[in-house]
Amino acid sequence: MKKVLALTRVILIAGMIGSVAPAAFAADAAVKTVAAVYQEKAGLSGKAIQVSGKVVKVNNGIMGRNFVHVRDGSGEEGSNNLIVTSKDTAAVGDEVVVTGNVKLDRDFGSGYLYPLLVEDATIAKK
Repeated sequence: MKKVLALTRVILIAGMIGSVAPAAFAADAAVKTVAAVYQEKAGLSGKAIQVSGKVVKVNNGIMGRNFVHVRDGSGEEGSNNLIVTSKDTAAVGDEVVVTGNVKLDRDFGSGYLYPLLVEDATIAKK
């Protein structure tokens, strides 16, 4: 039953945003809070996750991707802001569902070093 509900959620989200890469909506993506992603980051590295939250900052078109900062009210300073890279974007204030892969210690060079990112994500407005 749990897998059926997860798959249903994936189908609904995919229908809301149109055609996306199949890997972006892994049926086994774990639904997490922002704080939980930080707490469990070692175990989540390389795995698909899903997070709901509010967009608090957007930097579009940097290194061929958009950087979207998402918060859900969980966590404390240093573990309350999830940075997401995506071809999709959103506006500050949008409520979104993000599905992507956890990457640790991502170094893009030129001073762009991130201890935790959710990469290759899809971003769907709620």
